[in-house]
Amino acid sequence: MRIALGIEYDGSRFCGWQIQKDSQQAKTVRTVQGCLEQALSSVANHSVRVHCAGRTDTGVHGCEQVVHVDVQVERTEYSWVFGANANLPKDVSVLWAKSVSEDFHARFSALRRRYRYIILNRHVRPALESGYVTWEYRPLDVVRMNQGAQYLQGEQDFSSFRAYACQAKSPVRTVYDLKVSRDGEKIIIDIEANAFLHHMVRNIAGVLMSVGAGEREPRWVKDVLDAQDRVSGGVTAPAAGLYLRGVTYPEGLGLSPNL
Repeated sequence: MRIALGIEYDGSRFCGWQIQKDSQQAKTVRTVQGCLEQALSSVANHSVRVHCAGRTDTGVHGCEQVVHVDVQVERTEYSWVFGANANLPKDVSVLWAKSVSEDFHARFSALRRRYRYIILNRHVRPALESGYVTWEYRPLDVVRMNQGAQYLQGEQDFSSFRAYACQAKSPVRTVYDLKVSRDGEKIIIDIEANAFLHHMVRNIAGVLMSVGAGEREPRWVKDVLDAQDRVSGGVTAPAAGLYLRGVTYPEGLGLSPNL
């Protein structure tokens, strides 16, 4: 049977989501997938392979990552949640579990993904939130950032916003919503798309921060997009402050987003 699970994790002390391909590295490099597979294997009493909705990089946090596993035993949803959590480190938690059909796939069945990028915008660096926000000492103009963000809406070629190591077959993605807001000293970038390229959110954040700081005009965002060349895209923003907020699936699956 196939089980879908919602996962929450603090990415600060992980080398990203994906388990290392090299067997020796897999034993020494700490990944979210590695910890989760070990915990779920203990509950299932056999080895399992975890498939996720979207791989996250080193230092990126997950508010509600969605995964699926194929298992050979029956357990209650309660048992999957609390059994896994009993075997997981404190920086990973299973939020929920649900039996799904065999044609469900955490990645390929997903319709949309949502990310949030949090910037602490003040003169003094953070102490309590270090690793959970990106610090920017220059004053950022949210109005200008929103003006620039509008050029990224819709179906576009995001070649200028993908990492050189990105393995996606196509650079075309559809951004359904992208907005920038301020909450006190924090600036929040919320973005929802059908899928994301490697470093896409962090590259978008870097470009918008340049616009917000007055280094570039909002129209520059479109120039970067039209160039379809990563060299034109400016600095990649740090991983700290990036959160996978949730994943949207067809309503019939009963996996509606909780956030």
